Amino acid sequence: MPETGHILVLCTGNICRSPMAEGLLRHALAGQPEPLKSLKVISAGVSTRAGEPVSENSVIALKKTGIDIAAHRSRPVTQEMLDGALAVFGMTESHRALIQYKGRPVPQHLYLFREFLPPPAEQEIGDPYGGPLKVYEACRDELVEAVPSVVAFLKTLVVRPKA
Repeated sequence: MPETGHILVLCTGNICRSPMAEGLLRHALAGQPEPLKSLKVISAGVSTRAGEPVSENSVIALKKTGIDIAAHRSRPVTQEMLDGALAVFGMTESHRALIQYKGRPVPQHLYLFREFLPPPAEQEIGDPYGGPLKVYEACRDELVEAVPSVVAFLKTLVVRPKA
């Protein structure tokens, strides 16, 4: 069984999509049996600076699901985060391409957050930055839809079948 590192979720600025995905995935994993329950979930941005507050509409959209991400502050992705990740999930193909270009080494498990949904589901999650609350809520709903498929995939990485 591979060593279980953290789960890394990426977006551009780490103030909208990836903090929402981090909160949702952390919440979902908390309800799973071990070892999934103990997986740490973190998020970062591929083009951000450290310390920016999460967008107000992201906080509001997630608060409606009972999850509070108000304390989140942005951070740029580092090679150390990539190296320690059991799996890395981006929001768009451009996030994946950037990690493939800059990562040394490129993480073995690099995916899109919605990659495990069956067709014809859209795999990319657009950036709600600057949009009205309904755009953030639509983004949240796209993330929520994908969470069960992400959890199912993570089970294949950390749960050893019984012999």
